[in-house]
Amino acid sequence: MNDRGAAGRRSALRSFASELHRRGRELELMHRALGFATLALVTLAPLLIVVAAADPLRQGGFALWLVDGMELSGRSAAVLSDVFSPPREVVGTTSVWGGLLLALFGVSFGASVQNGYERVWRLPAGPWHRIWRQAVWLVALMVYLYGQVQTRTLFGGTYRMALSVVLGVLFFWWSQHFLLGNQVRWRQVLPGALATMAGLVGLRAFSSLVFTPLIVTNAVSYGAVGTVLVVESWLVGVGFVVHGGALVGQLVWERLRRRPG
Repeated sequence: MNDRGAAGRRSALRSFASELHRRGRELELMHRALGFATLALVTLAPLLIVVAAADPLRQGGFALWLVDGMELSGRSAAVLSDVFSPPREVVGTTSVWGGLLLALFGVSFGASVQNGYERVWRLPAGPWHRIWRQAVWLVALMVYLYGQVQTRTLFGGTYRMALSVVLGVLFFWWSQHFLLGNQVRWRQVLPGALATMAGLVGLRAFSSLVFTPLIVTNAVSYGAVGTVLVVESWLVGVGFVVHGGALVGQLVWERLRRRPG
């Protein structure tokens, strides 16, 4: 009886993996992750640099946000900070129009994430006037990233990790529901939020093992360009997890819905 149950679980796991692979190809997951990374570096990063530079607490700025997200330390953290730390006058030299353009470019990043979620749930593209949702989500993203960095300075160890995971699950849970215009119920998007956060935790562990030494060696070999390339590679991983986590959650929900009883 136990052997039969184990065989059934293996068969279900193989079926899930096969469906996940098929849907990932249909979604063009890797291309979407590459687009996520490119937009994040070109449109979102400049906005975050200005916002972080305006931080009244001066807790390290945008560079610290990246160091925290990539779980860097020591020399690799110093190298990245040298590349991404903005000049002190960056806020003063940014005009109103420049700030509005940065915000507009940031909204385009939100639109890309929204489109990915719509493709995952096989929903039609939202109307143009839902751009306000992308703008609100962008503000929430910056608040979320800022809060994650603050937990680094206020807490440590297990408490900080637990709080970080809870905040992440809540943010990605809300993100799917909000960007999809409330077309998908809260309980339907919860598995995706859990899968996304699990993937980001795994990416942090991978980053601390791989990207920490890679940043130093690339900085020696290629200078600032090498550091930017490593950050771009990490952003590809983030994009893969954000969209892949939503896809895993959608498939899990489908399996739960089909379960009898």
